[in-house]
Amino acid sequence: MSDERLYERIEEASAFLAKRTGMAPRVCVVLGSGLGFIADQMTDVVKVPYTDVPHFKVSTVTGHSGEVVAGKVHGVPALVYSGRVHLYEGHTPKDVAFPLMAAIRHSVRSVLLTNAAGCVWPMWAPGDMMLIRDHINLQGVNVLAGPWDSRLPERFVDLSDLYSARLRSAVKHFAADAGIALREGVYTGFLGPSYETKAEVRMARTLGGDAVGMSTVQEAIAARRFGAEVVGISVITNHAAGVSSSGLSHAEVKENAHKARERIVSLVTGLVPVLDAAAA
Repeated sequence: MSDERLYERIEEASAFLAKRTGMAPRVCVVLGSGLGFIADQMTDVVKVPYTDVPHFKVSTVTGHSGEVVAGKVHGVPALVYSGRVHLYEGHTPKDVAFPLMAAIRHSVRSVLLTNAAGCVWPMWAPGDMMLIRDHINLQGVNVLAGPWDSRLPERFVDLSDLYSARLRSAVKHFAADAGIALREGVYTGFLGPSYETKAEVRMARTLGGDAVGMSTVQEAIAARRFGAEVVGISVITNHAAGVSSSGLSHAEVKENAHKARERIVSLVTGLVPVLDAAAA
């Protein structure tokens, strides 16, 4: 997606979502690889394939169903993106972040980004969940780069509180009360689709990263630009290269996400009312 007519494209997609879903939720959840089962917990559901939404791109990656799911989670209206597109599929940063731009233009005020990630620490294990405190962008691009359109929000965005400290505090309190173990750390975003080399994992660890993945970064930046508060959860689905002796595969990522299903569902669905209250 080019910068040309970005404002108009956002308006078109936002108006379409409002009409097709008939809802104005304050919370949007983006589901990462193998996490589509979370959308199955919703009620009063309206599903819209990405192919129907103006200017949405469709993922070519297994584990990303590619549909907007509007409905209620524990009685709270929410917009769930079941699947995302990635830079490594040949998409631009604006393609990747466009669904969130449209959602925020529509009604959303709090964004929960989820992803499947590899951990750089041997003492962490697949199935762990990490609250994202911050990120390191090693994807080589930034969604804010490009021609300026005065109708869009400020391009020089302060990211010092990108992953909202206020929301992270609310998430930690919820997890503690619910008895859900939750780590906290820094997500390092790589371009992909190849998994990181051992040297790249050592670099990420040296730079302060705790988990590595191929998504989230562009979406978080765009969401902040458009005025939403952002919180992120990484589901640890594997040890990164060099941390363990086993090889890496996308099948392993999906399998380990499924094994942690019950805890992931409890956390993510439980957070929707928390984020909705915070956005009020």
